[in-house]
Amino acid sequence: MSIRLLFLTAETYPTFRVDVNVLFGKVLPQYGIQSDLVTGKTPGETNAEAWEGGETYLCDVSTSSSKKHIQTFIHGIKHLVKADTSRYQAIQVRDMPLLATAGLIVARLKGLKFFYWMSYPMPEAQILLAGDRGWSEGLIKFIYPWLSGRVGRFLLYKIVIPRADHIFVQSDQMKEDLVKRGTQPQKMTPVPMGVDTETLQNIDIHPTDDSRLDGKRVLVYLGILEYARKINILFEALAIVKQQIPNILLVLVGDTYHDADREWLKSKADEAGVNDQLVWTGWLPMHEGWRYVRAAELGLSPIPRGFLLDCGSPTKVPEYLALGVPVVCNDNPDQEQVINKSGAGLCVPYSAENFANAIIKMLNLDKAEKNKMQIQGKDYVDHFRSYRKIGDNVAKSYQHLLSKKITARMIDET
Repeated sequence: MSIRLLFLTAETYPTFRVDVNVLFGKVLPQYGIQSDLVTGKTPGETNAEAWEGGETYLCDVSTSSSKKHIQTFIHGIKHLVKADTSRYQAIQVRDMPLLATAGLIVARLKGLKFFYWMSYPMPEAQILLAGDRGWSEGLIKFIYPWLSGRVGRFLLYKIVIPRADHIFVQSDQMKEDLVKRGTQPQKMTPVPMGVDTETLQNIDIHPTDDSRLDGKRVLVYLGILEYARKINILFEALAIVKQQIPNILLVLVGDTYHDADREWLKSKADEAGVNDQLVWTGWLPMHEGWRYVRAAELGLSPIPRGFLLDCGSPTKVPEYLALGVPVVCNDNPDQEQVINKSGAGLCVPYSAENFANAIIKMLNLDKAEKNKMQIQGKDYVDHFRSYRKIGDNVAKSYQHLLSKKITARMIDET
């Protein structure tokens, strides 16, 4: 069955999001599902790899934030209006309620199916951003997210989700949240984050030879270091751990986009007295980041609790497990599910004491127990969080949702 989507996404191309570039660009085409991307071009990119999932229709967004959103909207409208009903079976919009409303209208006028892909509660995030900013950064930077969030929330929950043919959500928790708002559960398909295990199997990822790790009990955190992640709690945990394990070392693979966040974190590390127990790598290519993970005994994944992050599906835990590294994480619903089902780590509430105790307990496991966790973690990812498995489930959803339409078209063509 051949399927083609017109896919409008908020992420610029190329994107680091594996649920776009791996799922739609690599895996779904193997099931005959093509996606023509309508989005902006990542500023500064001159050698973007070809999109293997279909065609790309890109616009220049290397301008101010407000103009970028306007350009993306106009670009999306243009391609919605031009959508060829003989080419596409469905229109799909990801994380853009205003453009999704336009996409829904166009889909109905043209007799196409309409799907919404919800990876994050964008309206609520915009409203929270406005509240955090207040008036400190000027009227425009407050008004835009405040207005965008409220308009987006109305459009998303009152128009788009009730009228969409199907909604793909990020997690079981997001599905539960939408059920509480009145959405029928059978109208949604959770698509959690996964790992490109085929790539992992085809490349050699040797532990890093960074001499700073020699003779250390290495922990690793892989990801963004923004203020909202509260990475400073890991520093407080590290201070407790080093009292029992003096040669402990935490490698922070990643960075923040805001200088103020970085300086704040470094001041917190200094307050906790753990500067000598930290390695800051900054942003690294994915393969190099994985080498630091392979050199670690434990992967850490703190995701502060709250509505916005509770409905997510963090990538770190499946990545750690796929690389053979057990995990200490906190009780984010998706992370808790992965650890409980895989048995490849410990999941605790996010506090310095809880993380410190879990880290010490994990580091004191004997070799047989650690090996068992490594095997269980890899097996779990292979069976439930590889993009081969996720892609198979998503492909079946599209095939089911579009089977009648494709059959009708085939009859018309004969």
